[in-house]
Amino acid sequence: MINGLENIFIALLGLAGGLAVGSGLVALLIVLDIIPRLAQIANAYRMSIWYETAVISGSLYWTFFDFMDWKLAMPSGAWLSTIGLFDGIFVGMLAAALTEVMNVLPILAKRMNLSKFMVSLVMAMVLGKTLGSLFDWLVFQW
Repeated sequence: MINGLENIFIALLGLAGGLAVGSGLVALLIVLDIIPRLAQIANAYRMSIWYETAVISGSLYWTFFDFMDWKLAMPSGAWLSTIGLFDGIFVGMLAAALTEVMNVLPILAKRMNLSKFMVSLVMAMVLGKTLGSLFDWLVFQW
């Protein structure tokens, strides 16, 4: 009976984690207008549909890749370097777009009248991330 309860708890924990990450991604991409900002930085605003399509396609592909336990045989050399280059360009441009929206938390706290709890909000996020990482490393990795 305990194994069944553990499995249910782990399933609920995984679902909650997935919902939290998914909500964060939606907030990052849609509410903060990350993709239009990324297109603006790249001077490719007319091509923003390609950014959106790439993000959605990549999310779906890697979700299926993870769930179906697919194996990826990667050739070495130039092909892998090209993939790494494109990954680096994407991450760099995303980081550049994020620098414009770093002041979102103070603005959100001010609008929701939570300015006096700003330290508590930041500490809750830091401690949650730390405890979640420790739980993942110490429980699920062993």
